[in-house]
Amino acid sequence: MMRRVETDLLPFLRPPACIPYLCAVNYLQVDHLTKTYDSKTLFTDISFTINKGQKVALVARNGAGKTTLMRILTGKDFADSGTVQTHKSITTGYLEQEPVLREELSIMDNILNSDSPSIRAIRAYEEALLQQEKAYTEETHLAVERAHVQMEALGAWDFELRIKQILGRLHIHALDQKVSTLSGGQKKRIALSKLLIEEPDLLILDEPTNHLDIEMVEWLEEYLSSRNLTLLIVTHDRYFLDRVCSEIMELENGKLFVYRGNYSLFVEKKAHRDAVEAAELDKVRNTYRRELEWVRRMPKARTTKSKSRLDAFDSIEEKAKGKKQQEGLSLEVKMTRMGGKILEMIKVSKSFGDLKIVEQFTYLFKQYDKIGIVGRNGLGKTTFLNLIMESIKPDAGKITTGETIVYGYYAQDGMLLKEDKRVIEVVKDIAEFIPLADGSKLSAAQLLTRFQFPPETQYTFVSKLSGGEKRRLYLMTILIKNPNFLILDEPTNDLDILTLSILEEFLAEFKGCVLIVSHDRYFMDRLVDHVFVFEGNGVIRDFPGNYTDWRSFTDAEKLRLQREAASTTETVVPVNIPVQPTGKKVGYKEKREYEQLSTDIPLLEARKAELEQALTDATTDHQKLLDLTANLSQVSNELSEKELRWLELDELMNG
Repeated sequence: MMRRVETDLLPFLRPPACIPYLCAVNYLQVDHLTKTYDSKTLFTDISFTINKGQKVALVARNGAGKTTLMRILTGKDFADSGTVQTHKSITTGYLEQEPVLREELSIMDNILNSDSPSIRAIRAYEEALLQQEKAYTEETHLAVERAHVQMEALGAWDFELRIKQILGRLHIHALDQKVSTLSGGQKKRIALSKLLIEEPDLLILDEPTNHLDIEMVEWLEEYLSSRNLTLLIVTHDRYFLDRVCSEIMELENGKLFVYRGNYSLFVEKKAHRDAVEAAELDKVRNTYRRELEWVRRMPKARTTKSKSRLDAFDSIEEKAKGKKQQEGLSLEVKMTRMGGKILEMIKVSKSFGDLKIVEQFTYLFKQYDKIGIVGRNGLGKTTFLNLIMESIKPDAGKITTGETIVYGYYAQDGMLLKEDKRVIEVVKDIAEFIPLADGSKLSAAQLLTRFQFPPETQYTFVSKLSGGEKRRLYLMTILIKNPNFLILDEPTNDLDILTLSILEEFLAEFKGCVLIVSHDRYFMDRLVDHVFVFEGNGVIRDFPGNYTDWRSFTDAEKLRLQREAASTTETVVPVNIPVQPTGKKVGYKEKREYEQLSTDIPLLEARKAELEQALTDATTDHQKLLDLTANLSQVSNELSEKELRWLELDELMNG
């Protein structure tokens, strides 16, 4: 049985000759953990540590046990054997996929429902003030003074401001609203903001970017990467992994593999490991075939030598049969033929009261269009999709769908899978046999196998599937209807990285139209040709290019507007004061700064390149990796600031 221990882990960290930079504070120690769930072994004898300041990502296929492992680490579930030890002096915060909040309380009361010393001090101070207002006595006055001293000691005066800043960044407003009235996505954002406000020593986050728009994801990415946090995170967002995490743990076939470096390095190293394992497996299987022939020919009389060879054969047989190659996900379905007319939206408008969603929008969809939709939450992206699907009607304008168009609509909250049905029954309710693009047909069982539902999973109930497995099954039920126009509303939520990669390849080759709402920037960049940008108040801009192109454009626009504003401010001259000649508006100090920046910037660029190369090479020394990452972040920030200042001065010098 697993033992859960909270202890002082410093003895683990003091070898006889302790080198200072190796003596990191060990926040979490996991030893020989094993877990079986419903007769399925999720992981066996896995061990790892997380030290102070590490930012670690956990990646795995859907159903491999990521969420179960995180629940075990936080004491919400138990392993069959092994130990989980946390440093006795630290606090741990856990963001679940579906967090539990106090439904009867308001948003603010849920956030202040915490054991954080600062939050306790705020509550005590507010309570003391309330009692003093009711009855001003020496006792209530002293209580207020004591609470005041405690607020000072903890530096809690700015805490309320920080609460509002984090809530504002995550677009959480109406703080007196009851949690019971909120959607699942809103509840997740509240739970995330609560954790960020409490600032626990160890943050464990399960898919924190789900239900966030791209603006929020980028803010969270910057928040987590720029602070000295200790982090264990499950996320499918590959840009997020690249920019936040310095170590990747992969859970595969019940084993744990640790990779030093970010996601890009993980992809390279995993490909190498897979190639080595495939070669080893081929070698073992060839040996097994030879030894199997010998066993079948072997005489009944066994010598000592033959018994020894038999024992070796048993070991080879176990390796050859026990190490199965994972069958890849295959998305192959037949697409309905598409005619000339696809979808026309002519001067479409839609409002809800004073809230304008679409205003006079016109677009004629073309064959092979792959369009992304971006914008803050609440601006009407899902409403726009529902207009196309005719589940709601426009207030004005015309929406016409071509006669040959077959929509496949993957709704964000539309998984209407019956929990009491078996997986194979869900597919058979649609069709017993499914036609493929090459003209062949597959049975429901065969197609499920291609979608990574092995025979033993096909007869389990939907209720037993993980969140990602349900999403994959839902995607399958849409694709087997042979659509030629796919509408995908947040399709990446809860899908593992491997499934996302296969889905990206499928959509890239898809001969129909694709319309995507997604906060996954990597996914959008790989697929879309242009984006519909929801700017608010009914305005939708059609921008040519992918998401990164759009961000580069908007960043350049912001910089241009800032320069124009600065230039306007500098040239405003009071009445009766003569304007300085253009050639004299840059003083000696600015000229010297301009010259110095011209020297500093190349040096910083060289230093940045040097650190990036060192980071790539330092794959075995964890502490060195952390130091290099911190130095690279510092140099990159300094370089960005100096480049921006150089641009400002260059425009003044040469404008």
